[in-house]
Amino acid sequence: QVQLVESGGGPVQAGGSLRLSCTASGLTFSRYSVGWFRAAPGMEREFVSAISWNRDGYRAYADSVKGRFTISRDNGDNTVNLQMDSLEPDDTAVYYCAATQAGLRRLPGAYEYWGQGTQVTVSS
Repeated sequence: QVQLVESGGGPVQAGGSLRLSCTASGLTFSRYSVGWFRAAPGMEREFVSAISWNRDGYRAYADSVKGRFTISRDNGDNTVNLQMDSLEPDDTAVYYCAATQAGLRRLPGAYEYWGQGTQVTVSS
């Protein structure tokens, strides 16, 4: 059974940092690209960042987080991390990680497996 589990969310003040982690089990993690998405209340799920499966580790970021968020992966630990710095109130959302064998993708529909999400709340 494939499982993706997010951790590291919580409350933080504007300008602060959080580090989200996504730990996978039940799949050959090194063959999957992993993406982070977020959903604010009443909003659709939107792309945040993604990292490819291969050794080169290609990365993609939404314009709204570029320069503030950094994605990384450790295939030995089956983990992908999202370091979030200079957080803003607009970053408040539930953050989800997802896995796909389809390469580096920005659309939620391209992802096969999803975690349950972790809440990030940024106060001003």
